[in-house]
Formats: sequence, C-alpha cells, structure tokens
Amino acid sequence: MNKTIRRSAVFTLLLVFALLVRATWVQFYEARALADDKNNRRTVIEQYAQPLGNIIVGGDAVTGSARTESGDLAYKRSYTDGSLYAAVTGYSSQVYGATQLEGIYQDLLDGTGAELKDPLDVLTKERAAPGDVVTTIDPDVQKAGYEALGDTKGAAVAIDPSTGEILAVVSTPSYDPGTISGSGSSDAAAWRKLTKDEDKPLVNRALRQPLPPGSTFKLVVAAAALEDGLYGSVDERTDSPVPYTLPGTVRELENENPSAPCENATLRVALQYSCNNVFGKLAVDLGQDRVRAMAEKFGFNDDELDVPVRAYASVYPSGMDEAQTALSGIGQFDVTATPLQMAMVSAAIAGGGELVSPHMVAQTSDADGNVLKDYADETETKEIVSPSTAAQLRSAMQTVVEDGTGTNAQVSGATVGGKTGTAQHGENNSKTPYAWFTSYAQSDANGKQVAVAVIIEQSDAARSEVSGNGLAAPVAQRMMAAALED
Repeated sequence: MNKTIRRSAVFTLLLVFALLVRATWVQFYEARALADDKNNRRTVIEQYAQPLGNIIVGGDAVTGSARTESGDLAYKRSYTDGSLYAAVTGYSSQVYGATQLEGIYQDLLDGTGAELKDPLDVLTKERAAPGDVVTTIDPDVQKAGYEALGDTKGAAVAIDPSTGEILAVVSTPSYDPGTISGSGSSDAAAWRKLTKDEDKPLVNRALRQPLPPGSTFKLVVAAAALEDGLYGSVDERTDSPVPYTLPGTVRELENENPSAPCENATLRVALQYSCNNVFGKLAVDLGQDRVRAMAEKFGFNDDELDVPVRAYASVYPSGMDEAQTALSGIGQFDVTATPLQMAMVSAAIAGGGELVSPHMVAQTSDADGNVLKDYADETETKEIVSPSTAAQLRSAMQTVVEDGTGTNAQVSGATVGGKTGTAQHGENNSKTPYAWFTSYAQSDANGKQVAVAVIIEQSDAARSEVSGNGLAAPVAQRMMAAALED
C-alpha cells in the first residue's frame, strides 16, 4: 500500500475513534448533567407533563395539579388553602423553582425519583407514577395558629413531645403558592409583589428567622443552674440582689415589674415574675461556657437541623464579657432563636427531659400507597436534662400560667406550663419589642401532650401593650386547645 494512503487511513481511523469516544462520553457521562441543567427546557417539560404527586395533611391532599390552557407545560401545581399551608409546603413554580417540601421531595412528586422505579422502568427509562408526601401536620392545630396570628407578623410551631411530630408550622403574613405556580403574566406580577413586600411573606419565620428570644431563654438558664447543682431546687432562694449591676459597668439590670418580689427570689418566683436580676446573675455565676453547653443540648448552634426543611441555627454566642453574659441570661445580647427552637425547649421539658427529634413528614409513599420511607423509624431521642430537673421546670412553668405572667395560656381541662418573653428590638430598643411565649400542655382527660412556641414580631398593639402574655400566649392557648382535643 502506498505510504501516503496508509498514513491517511490511519489518521482517518483515529478521527473515527475519537468521534466514537466523544459520542460515548456525551451519551453516558454528560447526558445526566445536560438533563439536570436548569436551562434545559426539556427537563421542565417532562416535569410538568403529568399531574404531580401530593402533599398530604390530615389524610387529605393540600396540593393538586391543574391542566394548563396553553404552552408546552401540560400541568401546573395547584393548592388547597395555599396561604394556610405555605409554611409547610413551600411552592412549586414552573418559573421560580421549588422550596421546602415541594423542593426537597421534587423527584418523588414528579415521578423521577429512583425509589419509584422498578427494574423495567430503569431499562425503558419510563417515568414512574409520582409519589406522595404524608406530613405530621394536624390541620386543626395549623388552622388554630393561623387564625389566631391573623394580621400580625409572627410565627408559631407546635410539637408532640412524645413523638417529635410537628403538628403546626405557621408563618404570617403568608402567601398563596398557587399564584406563582404557572408561567403567565399574572404569576410574574404576583412574584414581583411578593419579593418586594417589606413584610417578606416568602420567609418562613417559624423555621428560618431567628430573633432574640427574650425571657423565654430563662428556661435554658434555669435548666443549667439545676443540672449544674448551682441550686438544688426551684424553691431554693437564689443570691440575687436588686438592683443587679452588670459586671464591669454602672448599668443596672432592671426588672419589668419593679414591685415584683425578685430580690433573692427562688427560681420558681423568678420565672413566675420573669426576674431579670436573677437570671442575669445566674448566667454570670454559671459562666457562658456552661450556659452554652446547656443551650446546645437543647439545639442551639446546630446549623444542620433538618425537619426535613433545613431550619436556621438558633445562636448562643461565645467570646462574651461578663456584662454580655448577664444579658445573654435574659435572652438578649446576641442570643437568637426560632419558634421551632423554643418549642423544642418546651418539648424536652414536657418529655421528662428527653427530646425526640422534631419532624414534619411521617411517610413517603408511591402512587399505590405503598410506604417508601417511614420517618418514625428514624427519630432519635436525646436526654437533655434529668427527669428531676424536667419535673421541677414543669412545676415552675405551671406557676407562670396559674399565677404569673402567662395566665392567658390556661386551657380548660389541661395542665399548662409556660414562659413569657419580651425581647428588645432595634438600637436602644427603639423599635416595637418582640412578644414571645413558649409552653406545654397535657390533657387531664386523654393524656395528650403538646409543646408550642409563638413569636409576635409586629402587631397593631400599642408599644405599652406588647407582652408575651398579651399577644403570644393567646395564640399558644388556641393551638394547645386544638391539639388536645380527641
């Protein structure tokens, strides 16, 4: 063979081989990346080619799928009582993506999840029928919290202490996810309105907006004092002068009620009247490391808290001086918490000192109702405080509700304990304070339990009327009453 022809043949074969290698690489290695590319229109078309699976609350679907009238996307997400459940479901939009449960379980809900496919589906690459997400949300508790919060800016979380099941996640102001689920001009207008709203309705305040917890944090400090042995009982008198001057300063830590019996008060009385002098000094006596250790046992500083929505970390800071440590003891300085976190504090106390990992999804299932995953099998139980400490804190919290700062939380036919909080807001407390309430209740008739935390971030109440008992406790009361019903 001619030498030139032979070289040309070899070169041509190499080109063919290179082409085959490249084609194989694209088909078998880059295909998935191309398919998953957010700019790949075919992926979106496939996602909305058939009705989606549903998110279930109380046995009923709170989501659905609506046939579109035009375009290449056959279906779009629809919602039942969308504003009521937005803090649970999140949204699924043809344009703006998906959040919260809609986002976490997107593959399950659109039928592309590997757990839905049988071997034949894998070979044929057929899309499986979509699955469902069954939540732990109690529709009565959710509705009670949503209606009680009303037009205020706030949030609430309810947990069953015995199981860790989240019974309600409420955030107001809310929004209807159905208004942004499509790709039309009205959806775009609704999206612009939501994103420009100064009240930030798209923010899940219950899980993802930590704010100063105020005096509700005193429960954590009291737990640390009892567990550390600084005081042996909630009825032992503390060494707490009035006034209490912040260490290294001339600033006196004032009590909300100057006439309250806070001087050398017991922990019970200090919780009953929310005595700042007692808990400020307690935090200093314990030291920030021991307070932080207790806070972290309850869940503070955990930046991987998934329920399964990733909750923002509640923070107990480090590197404080003694004056700052004293302020941290009353839930101020740089201490922050979400309603979920404060509900976890009450849940652990109600649960005899044990905290069951909170979760708001019970099961996932396929289109035939077969359980794919049961989240009750994955819960963890941790001892936060001893049973003795938990019992003493429950007793003191009951005093708060029966004859203290939390009387608006009383529920007929139930034993209720709670703690109020009013947290400073803005430089030199220039803005309206935050009103908090965290609590637990147990039915005298059926033994059912619930733990609830509520924050009122902004309301129409006059500044002088802002208090945990006045604004937040009534919301918790309605949620607890709904949770304890048979």
